[in-house]
Amino acid sequence: MSAHLLIRRDGSVVQFVNLKDRAWHAGRSSFCGQEECNDYSIGIELEGADDVPYAQPQYHALARVASLIMAAWPEITQDRITGHSDIAPGRKTDPGPAFDWEHFRHRLAGH
Repeated sequence: MSAHLLIRRDGSVVQFVNLKDRAWHAGRSSFCGQEECNDYSIGIELEGADDVPYAQPQYHALARVASLIMAAWPEITQDRITGHSDIAPGRKTDPGPAFDWEHFRHRLAGH
């Protein structure tokens, strides 16, 4: 695993890399015109597949973790949370069409 965190289907969170260290989750990537997202981002993987609905415990855990990250790094705002498919289009597909962004953002707003 090359991400900072993995959120399993049951909502448990596994940390592989310190959040202040570089992980290799994004590969060649770009966000808002800045290349190499691995240099400045926190990678969170969700256990599952692009076309299989994610479990409610995953959304809950992701919202909780994202809230904690946003509190620690205020420059990380809701509009700066994105998927691999957005930062490495054509090469990465996750979280895919099964991920409900509206539901996640609603849960995030509730934390």
